Amino acid sequence: MRKIWLRLYSTYGLIVFGGVFLLLSPFFALAVLNRRWHRQALLLNQFWSRAFLNGMGVPAIVHGKEYLKKNQAYVITPNHFSLLDIALMGYIPKPFVFVGKDSLAKIPLFGDMFRKLHITVDRSSLKSRYGAMERSLVAVEEGKSLVMYPEGGIRTDNPPQLASFKNGPFKVAIEKQIPIVPVTIPFNYIILPDDGKLLMRPIRPVLVIHPPIETVGLTSNNVAELKEKTYAIIESELQQFHNEKSFTYEN
Repeated sequence: MRKIWLRLYSTYGLIVFGGVFLLLSPFFALAVLNRRWHRQALLLNQFWSRAFLNGMGVPAIVHGKEYLKKNQAYVITPNHFSLLDIALMGYIPKPFVFVGKDSLAKIPLFGDMFRKLHITVDRSSLKSRYGAMERSLVAVEEGKSLVMYPEGGIRTDNPPQLASFKNGPFKVAIEKQIPIVPVTIPFNYIILPDDGKLLMRPIRPVLVIHPPIETVGLTSNNVAELKEKTYAIIESELQQFHNEKSFTYEN
């Protein structure tokens, strides 16, 4: 009986997700026509994410918003265990550009908007990875923040155990001398597991924004050190949430 209820709830979620996008699609279509309007389109992305989770009755609980300054660009590095992580990024109180896998650009309607506003990468292609790095640097030069999943996608087989981090986000932050912002998403893998079933549980997700890590004065020699520091911050927060059992759910 519970599985039937979860399927109904999840189907409702897909309707809300798609319905909000269709309502906003004329505004997205206008905003992507001119790069000067892309900031407004990125803000629409945030509205879409929040409307989806509010419509599901599970608005996110966000900690640490006060750490982000209005006119500062950041490289934001969340852990990534669930597809829900993408929607949850809408609660980051800044417009940002995703650096995400190129398969997202192949989704009908949504994909065209994603490709024009964000940066896609085929992680199996050295040329694509290099191009994504170059576009990321340009986006920072334009004053935009980046969201880059340091694990390089949903790669862990045993959440909440983190997969190893890639170097990309840390190279960008150091080259542009902008702060890294570690972000912990403790249990989206329980709310919407990455098991192909797309069954979403009605639990409020949590987003923890950590204090920025400054990179001024760092060089390429410090990439490994910065990566390890970021990993340790997120891993510690994950362990704290799970050790304290700071959430409840039913299997």
